[in-house]
Amino acid sequence: MNRKYVLAIDQGTTGTTVILFDSYGQPISSSYREIRQIFPQPGWVEHDPVEILQSCIQLSEETVYKAGIPFSSIQGIGITNQRESVVIWNRYTGKPVYHAICWQCRRTAELCERLKSRGFEKLIREKTGLPVDAYFSATKIRWILDNTPDGQRSATLGDLLCGTIDSWLVWNLTGGKAHVTDFTNASRTMLFNLKTLGWDQDLLDLLDIPPVLLPKIFPSSTIYGETGDGIFENCHLPIASIAGDQQAALFGQACHHPGMAKNTYRSFRFDKYRG
Repeated sequence: MNRKYVLAIDQGTTGTTVILFDSYGQPISSSYREIRQIFPQPGWVEHDPVEILQSCIQLSEETVYKAGIPFSSIQGIGITNQRESVVIWNRYTGKPVYHAICWQCRRTAELCERLKSRGFEKLIREKTGLPVDAYFSATKIRWILDNTPDGQRSATLGDLLCGTIDSWLVWNLTGGKAHVTDFTNASRTMLFNLKTLGWDQDLLDLLDIPPVLLPKIFPSSTIYGETGDGIFENCHLPIASIAGDQQAALFGQACHHPGMAKNTYRSFRFDKYRG
């Protein structure tokens, strides 16, 4: 009887981890690689989206080859990722127009203060459940469009696509066929309406973000698409789950009921112990 497996990609702030699990939920092999932290000036933090993508593909191959199994034995891929970090890329060339702006970056703090001074903090909190802060994705999107030649025009024409790291990975892994995200990542953008479970037009208008720029939103557990030709031995594996890293950890640590909580103290380096 052929054994079946699930491949988990954890694209974090400081590095990428890939773990192969068997059908009993037991880890079989893993790989890890750090990613560069780019600091253009104090308080600014960026990542190279191409480096992030390459790390996920290469570590997935390394992890599967370590286990000595064919990619055809993998039943699905799950992705968890650093939240709030944003990439904007050209839908035709696939090239990012700028580095990914990391969730830690404070470059848009002044814009957030202007939004608060204009009295929008209550509206934004009521719609999104979030405070107005540079931590979240919305003002990072605005900054990239403002600092990219013809950024706003290209976005309005539909030439650009935008997303958190999960969207960037899935778009590339599916060969550009799926521009998607899940509820957990969307909820950290400061553009997601918690009542309608969709992008909020009032907030998009407030920041002049064209809706055509943004991914479609789906539940965390669904089939988002299949890996494309030239990736993972052309096996067309289903990408079957996406979750922001903290929400994924919440679920993984069995916080399933209201009133339960978890604390995160450190990263766990599985590959230091096995694989």
